[in-house]
Amino acid sequence: MTSSRGFQFDRRGLIAAVLVSVALAGCGSGGKDAAGGETVAAANLDGKIEKPSLKLGFIKLTDMAPLAIAKEKGFFAEEGLNVTLEPQANWKVLLDGVIGGQLDGAHMLAGQPIAATIGYGTKADLIAPLSLDLNGNAITLSNKVWGMIKGNLPMEGGKPKHPISASYLKPVVDQFASQGKPFNMGMVFPVSTHNYELRYWLAAGGLNPGYYTPGDVSGVVDAQVKLSVTPPPQMPATLEAGTIEGYCVGEPWNQAAVQKKIGVPVITDDQIWHDNPEKVFGLRKDFAEKYPATTAALLRAIIKAQQWLDADGGKNRAEAVKILSQPNYVGADYDVIAASMTGKFTFEPGDTRDAPGFNIFFDKFAGYPYYSDAVWYLTQMRRWGQIAEDKPDQWYFDTAKAVYRPDLYLAAANKLKADGVIPEASVPETDGFKGEQGGFIDGITYDGKQPNAYLAKFKIGLKKGQKVTAAGVSGS
Repeated sequence: MTSSRGFQFDRRGLIAAVLVSVALAGCGSGGKDAAGGETVAAANLDGKIEKPSLKLGFIKLTDMAPLAIAKEKGFFAEEGLNVTLEPQANWKVLLDGVIGGQLDGAHMLAGQPIAATIGYGTKADLIAPLSLDLNGNAITLSNKVWGMIKGNLPMEGGKPKHPISASYLKPVVDQFASQGKPFNMGMVFPVSTHNYELRYWLAAGGLNPGYYTPGDVSGVVDAQVKLSVTPPPQMPATLEAGTIEGYCVGEPWNQAAVQKKIGVPVITDDQIWHDNPEKVFGLRKDFAEKYPATTAALLRAIIKAQQWLDADGGKNRAEAVKILSQPNYVGADYDVIAASMTGKFTFEPGDTRDAPGFNIFFDKFAGYPYYSDAVWYLTQMRRWGQIAEDKPDQWYFDTAKAVYRPDLYLAAANKLKADGVIPEASVPETDGFKGEQGGFIDGITYDGKQPNAYLAKFKIGLKKGQKVTAAGVSGS
């Protein structure tokens, strides 16, 4: 294995690196930070790595890149870590692996540690000390459905004008209903970004994607469009089989549909919510408490990989694509991964557009785990019934601060900054909340400090006092 500085790491060298590695876990005495979140404890004062051999899980998606790069470019080894990266069959298997301890951490859906902490689906104390990326997803429709809507789309320069609203899909959904057919679409997991992005896009276009009831993970009460779970690599085959009419997934599985000529991506997640947060690095809370120096070393290595991925306007992306195309990582064709990873995005043959921000790993503070990002996921869980009852604003803040751990991120990033590894300007000065955010397809603004006021803005979605039963939505 070769590090970014060109040194060769053999087994003996790795052991030596472990023995001399210093991983600072922080410099406070624990407690609460200024924003009321958890702070890193000043444990393990000698700074030695407590657990140098680690197994991390991932799903075969482009946005697992920071883990692959940290491994292949030697960033894990530089931090005294011997890391094995292991692909997982689906998000449920990955989640169970982290909770059960078979995995020490993972490339994880942002909603997974949040849902586990509040006990939705499963109960476990998981944390997200680092955000892996911004953007990276898209929504693809079958050729059949694309053919039914394309003629009605406004054109610009001979090509469909973007972003494309789901309102153009509504007549198709109505036609299916008149024929007694359900309109089915796929997403990757009930608490995935993809589920919430697909629901957001559909609702913004006047289509109800359905509500969840307690104990129900199908989420199809009152649904005009029925959503179901399909693992990311299986999306194209499921679309081709006609089981679903479209899907929301991360790359390279939208571009795979283009390559196979079985579907057309119609909108990217950046067009639904500009620079939206995507995956996180997730692990158990007790892991971070038991192994603070190991946790800090992991985060430093991943941050270095994120910086490498975005360096100099993406000069390293071609090399990253080559690494990701290996079968032990994403395993898709080089050209399919490169179609979105190198600053372009193809919607259909002959319609390739510049998309320099389609994958952002380091720029725009992409790695910082903002409380307001966690609050947004919680609002969508409430909007669609995964959180069954109203919660006060403070509950949203407390939950976000229990899961998202910027204190751990800052302990790692500030060490890198002090050592001159990352620029000073790459670490934000913030209370953990972004300001009011626009960039949503429906024009609604989001303020993470006012979650209930935000929920009240939506035409489709649960309102204050409302609950969902199998019979439908009830309450004021």
